[in-house]
Amino acid sequence: MDIDSLFKVPKVPLGGNKRKMPANPSPEILKKMRMDSEASVQDIETPPSVPEGKGKARVTIEDAMDEDDSEDASFAPGGDADYFIEEDEDGHILNIFDRAGDEALAQSDELTITGIRRTLLKFERAANKNQDQRSKYPDDPTKFIESEADLDSALKSLLPLAQAPALAYSELVRSDTIVLLVGLLSHENADIVIDVVEVLHELTDEDVGEEGEDEDADNEGNAESLKLLIEALLDNSILDLLVGNLKRLNEEEESDRQGVFHILENRGYAAELLSILLQDNKVNRLELGKKDGIETILKVVSQWRRRDPVDADELEFMENIFDTLCSALAEPSNKTLFVEAEGPDLMVILMRSVYSFSENIEKLQQSRSKSIKTLDYAMSGPAGTASCQAFIDALGLKTLFSAFMGKGTKKQKSATLLPASEDAAHILGIISSLFSNLASDSPERIRLLTKFVENNYEKTDKLLDIRDNAQTRLKAADTVIETQKKELLDDGEEISAEDEDAWYLQRLDGGLFTLQTVDYILAWIAMEDDGIRSHLLQMLGRKNQSLKDIVKTLQIYHDNVGEEDSTDTEAPSQKTILEGLINALAE
Repeated sequence: MDIDSLFKVPKVPLGGNKRKMPANPSPEILKKMRMDSEASVQDIETPPSVPEGKGKARVTIEDAMDEDDSEDASFAPGGDADYFIEEDEDGHILNIFDRAGDEALAQSDELTITGIRRTLLKFERAANKNQDQRSKYPDDPTKFIESEADLDSALKSLLPLAQAPALAYSELVRSDTIVLLVGLLSHENADIVIDVVEVLHELTDEDVGEEGEDEDADNEGNAESLKLLIEALLDNSILDLLVGNLKRLNEEEESDRQGVFHILENRGYAAELLSILLQDNKVNRLELGKKDGIETILKVVSQWRRRDPVDADELEFMENIFDTLCSALAEPSNKTLFVEAEGPDLMVILMRSVYSFSENIEKLQQSRSKSIKTLDYAMSGPAGTASCQAFIDALGLKTLFSAFMGKGTKKQKSATLLPASEDAAHILGIISSLFSNLASDSPERIRLLTKFVENNYEKTDKLLDIRDNAQTRLKAADTVIETQKKELLDDGEEISAEDEDAWYLQRLDGGLFTLQTVDYILAWIAMEDDGIRSHLLQMLGRKNQSLKDIVKTLQIYHDNVGEEDSTDTEAPSQKTILEGLINALAE
């Protein structure tokens, strides 16, 4: 796992900093936060050990303490109200309880491995004692309520461990305390569950360990420790247990409302962490597939079939989920799992939704754009052949080319604009993959080719419009590069191979990549349909161009494309395909 990518700026935008919510979130805030959870909650079974009923009365820890502190109880020896009050040498009133709290804080500031182990042992004993007494006296809360209060105190004593993650987190995992802690999410008393959620929220906060004086020196150790803790939590089904507890908590109660808030925040952090962990990390991507992660992510994504994200926070959550999915689809085995979980069908539904019921075209445009991007990743390369077939079977061509032509909803007829540049790039990528992977003379390929003939070659003309735009951008990029070359030569510098590589990348960003993809598609349709070929010759001739210009672009593409490491030895490489297209157009 690349820990550098976990806590440095990621390669893809992640939306922004962690949301800072009020200390006491209101029911309205929680209602908004829960909307993105409800659809996925119904797809995740509540763990058997987690009670689902809200109406069942529970004896709270506060109730027990109130009973002990009733008016007729002797709260101090002799009933002396001033027993816990004393004066300092200057006559100021001091409270022994406040002083004790200060002493506890001082001890937490001196976290050592011995002190951490003592804290964990205290917690384990409190948890085991409470479990033992609850087992013996399940119907008599008076027998175990004292141990419940002790457990509550022991849980709160774990909060300071976030100040020393490098020391504490490895001990949490090594001693299996983390297993006991996660297991308490199934505790019968929801107050204990809320305590556990608060502890987990504190331990996984993005600022853990920043209270130390030498932050730079400890940063790497803190990051490694947080990674270790998160992996242990995931191994113990933390997400399922957190989501399962949402059904137990009553948002009308203040403490429960806090618990819901922390659970939902944890869910958002989990999505963000996953999106980072899967970037450029083959091991993590494969592990996600082994743990049924592809199907789980698709279940979460499915909630946006019927609605758009409600606010910026949910948009960020959705982006992280889709980024995770796209990263995972870099692995051929995950592409297979994507097809088995009917991922292409779901993406087509999400693409189609923007043309059907959307009242807010901007927000649903987000899910459509992410779906297009996901399909581009899923269908690319020889391993994407099954996704291409599934996409055609799901009637995806009609929806894809509606997006390609920039058509909006029926209510938005006036807004028939060109697709956004990122959407256009991914749409072209999908079309390119379809031509690369669909079998020759197959019904699916013929349906694809027909799209470029219908309506008097309108989609072929659209390709030519995109091509003209890309050429204009490329000319501007080439002008900048020529100036850079001249400056180097004027300074007596030699142009190195590294300079040439940098300029090629600059040209790709400046329009060459789009031009290569468009000319790749134009080469296929010109080679396979005489009518399209004649139309292309006519339209190119009006601008003093010909098929030779397309061949020139493909030759540059061919010379710079690398050999692919494909597990499918029967599939031709991209270099081989380009050679065939160049020869066919050069005839």
